[in-house]
Amino acid sequence: MLTGVIATILRSIAFVKSVHTVLFIFLSGALVVLLYEVIADKITVLTWIAVALFLAEGVVLIANDWKCPLTSYAERLGSTHGQVTDIFLPKWFADRVFQIYGVLWAIALIFLTIRMLG
Repeated sequence: MLTGVIATILRSIAFVKSVHTVLFIFLSGALVVLLYEVIADKITVLTWIAVALFLAEGVVLIANDWKCPLTSYAERLGSTHGQVTDIFLPKWFADRVFQIYGVLWAIALIFLTIRMLG
């Protein structure tokens, strides 16, 4: 019976969106840490963990046609859209998260390269 309850929870849109939200917040925090460390020239193990996380995220996104697999999963479960950023961000920002984060990631990489070469 317990496994049936767990299976039901794992197939709920609310659960998938909750996990998606936690991952989004975690990765946003990692981006903030990465930007701070490379701009402040305080490269630590957290810098490299953040770089590894974003490289892994890139691989996952590329493998899924630039769409988060949790978004696709929520939509297969019946969500009209699996995007979670629109829950707590203004629509104009939520619609451009990939572009904004991509620019911030590029800036972080530029600073990291400068720090590593300098």
